[in-house]
Amino acid sequence: MFSLNNSEKDTVNSTASTKRLARAMMVSDGEFALILACCNSVERQQQVLNLLTEFSSIDIHEILLSPATDTLYTAISSAIGTTQPEALMVRGLESVVEINQLILSTNMMRNEFRKQFRFPLMLWVNDEILRKLVWLAPDFKDWAASTIRFDVPHNQLVESEQRAISA
Repeated sequence: MFSLNNSEKDTVNSTASTKRLARAMMVSDGEFALILACCNSVERQQQVLNLLTEFSSIDIHEILLSPATDTLYTAISSAIGTTQPEALMVRGLESVVEINQLILSTNMMRNEFRKQFRFPLMLWVNDEILRKLVWLAPDFKDWAASTIRFDVPHNQLVESEQRAISA
């Protein structure tokens, strides 16, 4: 019987999830769509982004939030100006100092996202941010069809944590 080792399984799962992500952005077709991509590793996010360019012909703009960001809607509006990108990817939510306030304001402003943004909005979240979205912004979070997961294998997470501790 043929079986894959953990590394091969992770590659297959990551490729499948990346294809799902590319497809979710393509089907938006000029309409607002909320896409949540969950990954607990910034390194893994970058690997997925590199892979995404192979699967998607869409021009994806990227915003990296600063720790001082207080509202997601304003950060996006300021970054894109009057342009409507084909797709927008937001990273750095895990670094926002007042994340609870940002998530609460996002939920309150949710209708403005649909009115003003005619493109798929992909938010990179980790497990903690995802839990906060569920609790603090359930109406906004419900707009996402499903969360696309890019789980880091446990042994890779442990190695990453050990590197961070010894650095």
